[in-house]
Amino acid sequence: MPKSVITHWPTAPADWPAELRLEFAERAGNGQVGSCLVSETDRVRVWLLSLKPGERIGFHTHVLDYFWTAITAGEARSHYGDGHVAEVKYAAGDTRHHHYAVDEFMVHDLENIGHTELVFTTVEFLDSANAPLELLGASSNPCKNEVAR
Repeated sequence: MPKSVITHWPTAPADWPAELRLEFAERAGNGQVGSCLVSETDRVRVWLLSLKPGERIGFHTHVLDYFWTAITAGEARSHYGDGHVAEVKYAAGDTRHHHYAVDEFMVHDLENIGHTELVFTTVEFLDSANAPLELLGASSNPCKNEVAR
């Protein structure tokens, strides 16, 4: 069965600051959902996301089924493409699973608003209903080692 290829992205909410609207426009459709792609097979992509206090990962888009697990406790803020902003406290071990049907997706950012480093592992399933997105900025991937394939 062919996978859906998503090519249409929403515009940023009008009440966001200009710099967030611009970044949203530039990065919606970016499939780089972590700081470092640590492993990829024909079935999964495994990401590490590490944010020191005050750091953020810019807007990125989830189209693949995935789950994340918080490795460390901390606090974060996300702006979502539908306009809502959420602040969340994470405990080490918190895990959440996400599923996207054909043509469904989520665009958001994540900022560490806590006082400790915030670390997540994210696993994306490449056999999802939607085709994987381009990894914008992957050439500047801060992994110290080559991606294990």
